[in-house]
Amino acid sequence: MAKLSLFERRRRRVRSALRARAGDRARLSVHRTGRHIYAQIIDDKDGRTLAAASTLGTDVSGANVDAAGKVGKDIAAAAKKAGVTTVVFDRGGFLYHGRVKALADAAREGGLEF
Repeated sequence: MAKLSLFERRRRRVRSALRARAGDRARLSVHRTGRHIYAQIIDDKDGRTLAAASTLGTDVSGANVDAAGKVGKDIAAAAKKAGVTTVVFDRGGFLYHGRVKALADAAREGGLEF
């Protein structure tokens, strides 16, 4: 078995902790790259994406804190449209800081509860 990177170990640890406490709530998954930030609301029971938002193909350019805030507001609006109000926040292997935190705060302001 190959040795896992620190990122992968963190991602697996976070995901397994979420499964233990998620219940029947959907999961707000965040992924960030150097150029973009992505957010999805996923129903793990059915294995399908209920809502998604990203900086890809929008008027927001770059992957800075402001862009992450815009994506957070967009995902909250898309979640309301899909009928989702409560989620569990899946930061993956990313630390809860900077862009990830900005996205989470904006999603909370938009009406998502987690």
